[in-house]
Amino acid sequence: MNIKEASERLNIPKETLRYWENSGLIPEVPRNSSGYRDYTENEIKWALFIKAMRNAGMSVDSLIEFINLYNEHKSSREAQKSLVKEQYDILLAKRNELDKTLNYLSYKLDHFEDHVIPFLEEENYYELRKDKMLDDKSETK
Repeated sequence: MNIKEASERLNIPKETLRYWENSGLIPEVPRNSSGYRDYTENEIKWALFIKAMRNAGMSVDSLIEFINLYNEHKSSREAQKSLVKEQYDILLAKRNELDKTLNYLSYKLDHFEDHVIPFLEEENYYELRKDKMLDDKSETK
């Protein structure tokens, strides 16, 4: 498939695909007889992986390191796993922070009619409510 088709399938700009290829994040894309890129399922799979890892916040430098480790083959599997685990832990911490914020906003919405900007009116508002607002186990409704 040509770069336009690959771009549409992956929902990423053509320029991003070119950049990923030029950076070595995806394998060099074969060319057809006219010299145009001709994406195979192999390059698409790599692009999907790179897209997922970029969406997870992994830097291009870390991805390049991962690709270099991959190219060293099985002796580097533990190092590859470590890079993915590190990004997983970072993303999990971000999700936990988002969950706390969602819990707080849910509480605010559930009790919106009960008060008018209480944090401006009550000096100790935060101290009185911090357990509810920041508890990882609070339920959201």
